[in-house]
Amino acid sequence: MKLVAIGRLKSGPERELFDRYAARIRPALTVTELQASKGSIQEQKRKDAGALLGACPDNAFVVALDEGGKTHGSLQFATLLSRWQETGRPLHFLIGGAEGLDGSVIQRADAVISLGAMTWPHMLVRVMIAEQIFRAQAINSNHPYHKDTRPD
Repeated sequence: MKLVAIGRLKSGPERELFDRYAARIRPALTVTELQASKGSIQEQKRKDAGALLGACPDNAFVVALDEGGKTHGSLQFATLLSRWQETGRPLHFLIGGAEGLDGSVIQRADAVISLGAMTWPHMLVRVMIAEQIFRAQAINSNHPYHKDTRPD
């Protein structure tokens, strides 16, 4: 499983949180960080798209993280993650740069998901998707990490 992201995650609390969750994921979640592009917004998105898609093999199952994607609860995401892994294709989660993803990435993606309607800093998105992958694996293995209760 691979996370492909525009930008570099520097040392600090975001890195520590990401590393904490990524270390728990099996198979391991590897990360490919790509340099952010320069130029007009359209140029940045186009160049970033080429880099993101270029980091994925042709047979990859690509999950694009985009604000226009579908939102899922943790239980539903756990089911999806299991299905995606059962395809036998290498699973790649893509996070764009500050300007978002180019349409070519959305078109190539096998799934497009959103972490909610709010805008999140790209470095926090890494933490959030790593935690949700770990949570999904915990749900799928009946580990007690996930609490599926709400207050009355």
